[in-house]
Amino acid sequence: MSGTSCLPRGNELNKGLGMDNTNNGKLLFRSTNGRAPAVSFEQALLRGLAPDGGLYMPEEIPAFTAGEIGKFSDMEYHEIALEVGRKFLAGEIPDEDLERIVKDAYNYEIPLEHVSDNSFVMRLDQGPTASFKDFAARMMGRLMQYFLNRNGGKLLILTATSGDTGSAIANAFYGLDNVNVVVLFPEKEVTDRQRKQMTTLGKNVSIVALDGKFDDCQALVKQAFGDSELDYLNLSSANSINIGRLIPQTMYYFYSFAKLRSGDPGEKVVFSVPSGNFGDLCGGLIAKKMGLPVSRFVVATNENDEYPRFVKSGFYEKLVPSRNCISSAMNVGHPSNIPRLVQMYGGTMDENGNIGTAPDMDLIRKDMYAVSISDRETEAMISQAYTESDLLLEPHGSVGWAGLQSYTDREGVAGEQLCISLETAHPAKFPEKIREILSFDPELPPSLQGLEEKKEFFQHLPTQYSAFKEFLKKNYTG
Repeated sequence: MSGTSCLPRGNELNKGLGMDNTNNGKLLFRSTNGRAPAVSFEQALLRGLAPDGGLYMPEEIPAFTAGEIGKFSDMEYHEIALEVGRKFLAGEIPDEDLERIVKDAYNYEIPLEHVSDNSFVMRLDQGPTASFKDFAARMMGRLMQYFLNRNGGKLLILTATSGDTGSAIANAFYGLDNVNVVVLFPEKEVTDRQRKQMTTLGKNVSIVALDGKFDDCQALVKQAFGDSELDYLNLSSANSINIGRLIPQTMYYFYSFAKLRSGDPGEKVVFSVPSGNFGDLCGGLIAKKMGLPVSRFVVATNENDEYPRFVKSGFYEKLVPSRNCISSAMNVGHPSNIPRLVQMYGGTMDENGNIGTAPDMDLIRKDMYAVSISDRETEAMISQAYTESDLLLEPHGSVGWAGLQSYTDREGVAGEQLCISLETAHPAKFPEKIREILSFDPELPPSLQGLEEKKEFFQHLPTQYSAFKEFLKKNYTG
């Protein structure tokens, strides 16, 4: 995004979807750029990006009391999701409809694997695409469908993926009558299984390969949003820039703490979050602001270390081009969600990474331990975790676990502090790397079985915007 080049068409989209700008007591959402009117959740969800190029955030973050959070320990995941969701969606969706949506979205297990002492891995890899992206994509897809069915209208979803987002979005929207999906991915930076999860669907899902980087894919998507000649397509986003992706990612932080807490009223938790586009981390930060007693977030990146450098120096600099690491979904040189993080700490940052008002860096450093994990360290941790703890990790989860070990070693809290590291994808999605390091193939979950035999459908495009624009005009009529 640059300047006003990525502007979804607010007025045109509103007309097509039957929306107005009255809030009727609903929680309002504002752009991180501060130059667009406040909107309802429905509007923020269906627009994706704000008209001024910023990202939507709630005007205020609703909070739970300690007593309310304490009751979560006796609840199932979908029940906790309902409690979190209604904090943001009160007045937008009746409770009975929201309850039906969350029960349908979250019909799979969320294992909390004990590793050693008071350290756990939360496996977010049991959904239909074996990725943590399922949590956000399934909820967002059902919310979009709900509003579109209620008000009429159609959407064309454009999304860029560095690995797991594409398959999660494609599966969440697959077969819907009023939504078409176009996913762009860097052909040389995803695994065969990641690609086949997207390219074997068809119907309303189109997949486009670019001979470039994730940042190239994301740039084309953002340029299309700002192209007035494409207004008629009613474009929207399903990346984590969409607030509809972010809110569901607060829910599993509450769930894991509720299930693993000791009962000590003063207990706090450390979360280690492997971070690429920073949507997952921002979900955790929102949970903390809602009252979840988080002691520290370990922000673990791969060799794309722009954020750890920012935390250390206070100076933010994009990494262009991004570095190609084995934790491919985290190969992001300028995370789209950084402006949200900066805003939560009292600062302002535009979509290009330019800081207008500096955030509270002392508080950021107090709340977050940011560390970059190299590919060599990632591979070593996969081996060490399995050999020493019978813990099977894939590259992204390994980055998170290595980051947590770095933190506990430095702070001297190993064995005492409740620590939860996020495993964001199933190891079977990375069979080549697991085979190389551990000399065996990880067992396939049901969601990946039979994938190898399916026929693929995808197109190749150059990285020039003109080719992508022509593709959209040729294939979609609005």
